[in-house]
Amino acid sequence: MSENEKKLFKDYFDENLVRRMAGMITAVHPQFPAEAFVNQIVPQLDVLEMKERSTVFVQALRDHLPTGFASAWAVLEDALGAELSGADGVFADGWHYWPIAQFIETFGLEDFDVGVRAMHEITKRHTAEFAIRPFLIHHQEQMLAILHIWAEDENMHVRRLVSEGTRPRLPWAGRLYAFIEDPSPTLALLEKLKDDPAEYVRRSVSNHLNDIAKDHPQLVIQTCRRWWADGSPERRWIVQRALRTLVKDGDPDALAVLGFGPAQVELTDFAVAPNPLSLGDSLQLSFTLQNTAETEQNLVIDFVIHFVKANGQTSGKVFKLKTAVLAPNQTIAITKNHPIRPITTRTYYPGTHQVAIQVNGQIVGECSFELLV
Repeated sequence: MSENEKKLFKDYFDENLVRRMAGMITAVHPQFPAEAFVNQIVPQLDVLEMKERSTVFVQALRDHLPTGFASAWAVLEDALGAELSGADGVFADGWHYWPIAQFIETFGLEDFDVGVRAMHEITKRHTAEFAIRPFLIHHQEQMLAILHIWAEDENMHVRRLVSEGTRPRLPWAGRLYAFIEDPSPTLALLEKLKDDPAEYVRRSVSNHLNDIAKDHPQLVIQTCRRWWADGSPERRWIVQRALRTLVKDGDPDALAVLGFGPAQVELTDFAVAPNPLSLGDSLQLSFTLQNTAETEQNLVIDFVIHFVKANGQTSGKVFKLKTAVLAPNQTIAITKNHPIRPITTRTYYPGTHQVAIQVNGQIVGECSFELLV
């Protein structure tokens, strides 16, 4: 693999990782059947994707470690390496911890107290944001009580877990429907973390609030309004990130929290090029905005592309452009190059695509281009 090629996550779960884990365990538990562990896993890997590969590791750990979660964890705990010193996690050479965390997720409920201790240890080296979710589903009150203690833990990774592990819509994880319906238990945790000294933790708080905003926008707006009013710059940074989806959607209350009122602007010279545009090219947007109000305005400027779907209908996607402060009658000229290239999360279809300029949540002008695929 050349250094310009990006290694797929699944490719970290290879024979080298199997042997690394076997050596790590054998060093503290000499009777561990290392070769049987390797021979069980390696032949299965090639045809599997990342999650399935990790599951093969988990089953092999179950088969070859001492019986029962508590006994198995006693070995794995002895095999753990040093705690992380900074905010790096799994992507800093920590892939061998992923199956161990999944082992806790899969079997940790066999012994609640040992499982909780296991999460506390693994999250200081990797993450327990997935492992903790079965504990929250089956033992919500017990786990929440523990998380209120962990919110004051000296280790930033443990404090981050309090927010990240309880996110109702955590990517790659099953949803926590109880918290989607009623987010008040996790909001109480976020209140303890909103002024955390670590940006790593505060970023998780902002992402958690952004999750909640998808189901309870007014609750998040009320929370952010309060945090903004008496907050430090760090807390206001949380608010800005927490409201990002609502701001993209043009929610006037969310925009108002951040100081953006109804836009009074005039859009001129709006054009897109090239037209038509071929897949793989960049779309250039250019336009001028003028403040037509008699007072200074804070503006959040976005653009929206309405992509053609397979059925011929269109679906809008908002992209960030910039924020600006314009004095009365002041103008600003903006140019933006936006690549239209293949990505894993979107299939492009040919046809007429609309492009709109959005200012403070309001559409102020539109034009179109033809996409050739």
